[in-house]
Amino acid sequence: MSDAEWAVVRDVMPVPGWLEGRGGQPEGYCHRKMVDAVRYLVAGGITWRAMPADFPAWDRVYAFFRRWRDKGLVAEFHDQLRDRVREEAGRDPEPTAGIVDAQSVKGAASVPAATRGFDGGKKVNGRKRHIVVDTLGLLLAVMVTAASVTDREAGRTLPARLRERHWRITLVWADGGYTGRLVDLARDVLSLALSVVKRSDDTTGFVVLPRRWLVERTFAWLMRSRRLARDYEGRTDTSEAMIRWSMSMGMSRRLARRPR
Repeated sequence: MSDAEWAVVRDVMPVPGWLEGRGGQPEGYCHRKMVDAVRYLVAGGITWRAMPADFPAWDRVYAFFRRWRDKGLVAEFHDQLRDRVREEAGRDPEPTAGIVDAQSVKGAASVPAATRGFDGGKKVNGRKRHIVVDTLGLLLAVMVTAASVTDREAGRTLPARLRERHWRITLVWADGGYTGRLVDLARDVLSLALSVVKRSDDTTGFVVLPRRWLVERTFAWLMRSRRLARDYEGRTDTSEAMIRWSMSMGMSRRLARRPR
């Protein structure tokens, strides 16, 4: 990170418990080096043991990543950056609308059989990333499942996750995979209006559809991180943490006025 970007990241990092008098042992490594090391891994797609000698030992970096994943700190860090990006764009920190979609990616040999599957539509054996983004393309909610899980099945859980973190959301745009009883469930149980954006019957070839292109652009942003080119993680919550780290890199660079 540049010094300008670190200034942005430092202001939104979770405060350690020992600094707030909540107990715990002071950390022995520089936070800037730890964050840089995790970002290097996500961007470069390396393994943990291939961490360069310029960074702290790989097991210490992994312990830092694991602690942030398990205690929800990476989600807090990501959300703080997203709120700042929205404010800079002249938006309210709490969004009122979102766009949902899913992306199937191949799973590496390290992905266990219990959390992988085959997506018959995309002909992909691996996992599926279900995400909800705001109208700027920023991540609001993410859920990683086996690729065999359909959009309708995931739609029973993902909107509930979205509602837990973003109480002002009232409208979500989706594609044709989210039709059926899911529309009624979202309206009656979660008070969400699920609006399906469909392609017209006479459309041929590639067409940019209203609202849906925003979430496709977010998937393109994620593909800039080599660690996300396919799913290498043994746990689905690790995959979700990697996605949040990838989005955090793009947002911090945007706030630091640096090209993404």
